[in-house]
Amino acid sequence: MILVTGATGNIGSALVRQLHGSDASPVRGLTRDAARAPLPAGVEAFEGDLARPASLKPALDGVRSLFLVPGMGADAAVLTAARRAGVEHVVLVSSITVRTHPHLPAAAGNAAVERLLQDSGMSWTILRPTQFASNTLWWAQSIREHRSIRVPYADIGLPSVHPADIAAVARVALTESDHRGRTYPLTGPARITPRQQARAIGAVLADDVSVVEIDREEAHRQLAPSMGEQTAHAVLDLMGGDVNAELLTVHDTVARVTGSPARPFPRWAAENVAAFR
Repeated sequence: MILVTGATGNIGSALVRQLHGSDASPVRGLTRDAARAPLPAGVEAFEGDLARPASLKPALDGVRSLFLVPGMGADAAVLTAARRAGVEHVVLVSSITVRTHPHLPAAAGNAAVERLLQDSGMSWTILRPTQFASNTLWWAQSIREHRSIRVPYADIGLPSVHPADIAAVARVALTESDHRGRTYPLTGPARITPRQQARAIGAVLADDVSVVEIDREEAHRQLAPSMGEQTAHAVLDLMGGDVNAELLTVHDTVARVTGSPARPFPRWAAENVAAFR
């Protein structure tokens, strides 16, 4: 039995569909509202909250493999509950920033959860994706209303990854034992700039999306009210304010692990065009 936490999220929903469509073990999806979770027929929906590890007990019963996105609850207690329930293997979504920007608070938090898992006594696979293609949903309202975006670092390209590719690597790791004890950096197939992303979204809309490049100070003023001062600075560093060779590197992990090439950003844009109409 495989349990997917965050089963209605960006990665989790894709992973549930991929596991359900394969010859994998039976799949359960963990969600905060099982009655309203849009899971495929045949996938068990279990209600639970990662912030309340005791609520996970029914969902963990009989589970041998767990997919976990940290930072959504009490990670140490969740891992303890999983081990006590008999979970043998955990696939953890961490972040490439553990390597590229270890000084950032979020990266340090992810590194700490990695260590907890590695010391847990369960086998593990750690996924370290770069920024998600779906981060461009931040632009959705501006594109819908104005067909334009205001962004910093408009011409700095990063190898953003399609969430379905993270799910694809997780599916293989959950179902094939060769990937236990491995840590995988995950990127898309090529670097792409915000200006190129806007062009790709415009192409599927059959309309132009203009790009206005703003400076870091203005971008910080936009982000800080919702994110906080420190997180806004960290996000801007990762968007282009503090790039390094490791953050810019394109990895072929998706193709090597899954046997299929990583999905390019225009594909993500085509699949999600309704958000920008």
